[in-house]
Amino acid sequence: MKAYVFPGQGSQKPGMGQEIFNESIESRDLFKKANEVMNFNITELMFEGSSEELLQTKVTQPAIFIHSVISALTSNTFKPDVCAGHSLGEFSALVASKSISFEDGLRLVSIRANAMQQACHETEGTMAAILGLSDDIVESVCNEVDGIVKPANYNCPGQLVISGEFNAVEKACESLKEKGARRALILPVSGAFHSDLMKSASNELKKGIDDIDFKKPDCPIYQNFSASAVTDPLIIQANLLNQLTGAVLWSQSINKMIEDGVKEFIEVGPGNILQGLIKKIDGDIVVNKI
Repeated sequence: MKAYVFPGQGSQKPGMGQEIFNESIESRDLFKKANEVMNFNITELMFEGSSEELLQTKVTQPAIFIHSVISALTSNTFKPDVCAGHSLGEFSALVASKSISFEDGLRLVSIRANAMQQACHETEGTMAAILGLSDDIVESVCNEVDGIVKPANYNCPGQLVISGEFNAVEKACESLKEKGARRALILPVSGAFHSDLMKSASNELKKGIDDIDFKKPDCPIYQNFSASAVTDPLIIQANLLNQLTGAVLWSQSINKMIEDGVKEFIEVGPGNILQGLIKKIDGDIVVNKI
């Protein structure tokens, strides 16, 4: 079985999408449609914008989504048995598997991005990368710290991101260094993604989801919140909302896909972050790229 996986925030790069745009009329039509949905020329920012311009959450998330989805929809080889996406990438997976339309997916991503950016302005939160410790030690330390701090991204063995209130994340980092963490590094992010500080963003996203028709996808989606295969549109919607305040169970999702028979993972979209993480989860698995 083949699994197609879609990246999240952090995969953006200047010039992203220009090569795809040049390749076909179909892709140019989709980029034009994206500009219409966004009500501004996001493709110009993707093709010509600076790294700093692409760092804004309200730009980053739609840009990665647009690149990823158009890469899938215009590929002759895109034939998934299952799909998954890392955080934002879950929306790309849902469009590529025809659970929601390109336009509706982009609208939801835009709502999500703006709501997350607003939540960051309203709260004092951050995230930190923890390297070299087992998940259970990181979970235990987070539970012991006063304030809001919790695991946010289970990226691969020995690499976990925590998220929450700034002071709580700092205290957790100090304790984790004492426990033997190789690194406990505060990340240059605008807020505490995948934590309780994103509750207001979840409420905004729900309004958007309620307005959109979700269909049963063409193939199972392994969602971040449950790390299991889902095809029921109602469960898909609930998991999308829970993902904003819950952890991205990426390691667990990849292991579950392998357990269920996936032999090859193909990353779709900008960058190659997911290929690297998957090889760290299982060094024997085949990984490729569209």
